Amino acid sequence: MLEAIFLGLLQGLTEFLPISSSAHIRVAGLFNPQSADPGATFTAIIQIGTELAVILYFRREIWRILTNWTLSISKKAHDRTEANLGWFIIIGSLPIVLFGYYFQETIRNEFRALWLIAVVLIVGGIFIGLADRYGRHQRDLVAMKRSDTWIAGLAQAFALIPGVSRSGTTIGALRILGFKRVDALKFSFLLAIPAVMASGIFELINSLSNPELSRFSGFETLVATLVAFIVGYAVVAWLLRFVSKYSFIPFVIYRLILGSALLILLSLGVIAN
Repeated sequence: MLEAIFLGLLQGLTEFLPISSSAHIRVAGLFNPQSADPGATFTAIIQIGTELAVILYFRREIWRILTNWTLSISKKAHDRTEANLGWFIIIGSLPIVLFGYYFQETIRNEFRALWLIAVVLIVGGIFIGLADRYGRHQRDLVAMKRSDTWIAGLAQAFALIPGVSRSGTTIGALRILGFKRVDALKFSFLLAIPAVMASGIFELINSLSNPELSRFSGFETLVATLVAFIVGYAVVAWLLRFVSKYSFIPFVIYRLILGSALLILLSLGVIAN
């Protein structure tokens, strides 16, 4: 139970930061006496908690988007921007849903190798740093186009590899396209909801019929999800304030340090892949 609570706390702290929550959950398994990986199923389920935090925090915006998107089907939307965001979120979610479904076994096994995680932490950090440094601050969500959504959606799909960071790649892609930091971050939050919720619910259903997919009990997983929800809500509020004043460079530096440390420990044989 203590381990589940710790992992829920870790999930809530890292889900929205561009440092990859799934990588941290995987690395945290190294500190278990048996060096046991918490697994993709447990990780996906507790992510439901952090997405519920996003839904609660952005409940008014989400309600407006849902209302205008529904009305847009009959061409009666009151706010065309909000209606478009609804369509963009659907379109942008397709790549990660399709790749996640067809490559689920690879995601459960090969993608959780520590060598791969270490490398993509470093490469992803460099990508985010360059995108944030050289990205323009000219566009907001009102100016978003369908082509922007496809690019953001494809970027998000890379997050199926632990260490990439769903928020990091999405934000990086949008910064390259010229979106302001806060707008890129907000769309990253909204874009994650369908894919992460679908993945979590899919794995939850799988775990009910195949309990061996997770080494945690249902109650332990529930507690971890609740902890992730509470902590995640606080992190969303803090991060939006942070990026309105500062860049993503502190997270880039952290990624480079963590990735390099993993590579050194793996090379020395201190930890196993």
